[in-house]
Amino acid sequence: MSLAAATRAESTKQFSTAMWWILAIVLAAYIGFTASVLGVVFAAAADGALPGGNVPPIDAASLPPVLYSTATSVGYVFPLLIGTLIVTSEFRHQTLTPTFLATPRRGTVLAAKLLVGVLLGLVYAAIGVVASVAPSAGFLAGFGLETELDSSDTWALLGRMVIAYVLWVLIGIGVGVLVRNQVGAVVGVLVFTQFLEPVFRAVASFVEGLDQVTRFLPGAAGDALVGASVFTSLPGSGAADPLEWWAGGLVLLGYAAVLLVIGHLVSWRRDVG
Repeated sequence: MSLAAATRAESTKQFSTAMWWILAIVLAAYIGFTASVLGVVFAAAADGALPGGNVPPIDAASLPPVLYSTATSVGYVFPLLIGTLIVTSEFRHQTLTPTFLATPRRGTVLAAKLLVGVLLGLVYAAIGVVASVAPSAGFLAGFGLETELDSSDTWALLGRMVIAYVLWVLIGIGVGVLVRNQVGAVVGVLVFTQFLEPVFRAVASFVEGLDQVTRFLPGAAGDALVGASVFTSLPGSGAADPLEWWAGGLVLLGYAAVLLVIGHLVSWRRDVG
């Protein structure tokens, strides 16, 4: 079977299940809610409308990119998960067996998954960007602050967010290829993204020199690629100097490549069973 035929089959397989759109709905709801809460709080703080005298000042000019980047700084786990599930669900349900019988060249099957993963990354990016930008811009405008939607820098930021989503899906596919067990892969992704890396990055803000290591972690590299993050761009975050945006993208691409190559060599070519 050719790569084109394998990609069509893979696309039909992925989009005919409920997995992708259920996760997409959760993504939209989660990002929309988070962006709304952050938008109203930060916009009110920048406008001086928050009650109490101990609210730290927030630069209104820095708010649009920070709020818009919620889709990646908070929501990157969703493209990572869908990429992981693209592969591990097939191991779990043993659907890879007929796939490999129809397409004996396993590299072609993996390439087809990567192409469909890019498509899913674009779909999830569109959902995430809309879910973060729409409420954020609404609250900024409501408090009389600039939305910066007419700025080329803002559109460049949104473009880098799309690239980040695609790279996260590819990393997820790499994780799924390397770790066949679906429960183990999903739990590992959640533990690392929601606990281990945030803890490491928080500790790095207090330990001199450690930030030079943690900025190469996947989440930090993703934030660097986008160029803004709610965790690093606000006053008092204690964030270290991030990588250049292109370096952050290369680091994410490197993670995807390493996981895919190792997974292909040690796991993908093994018998399914």
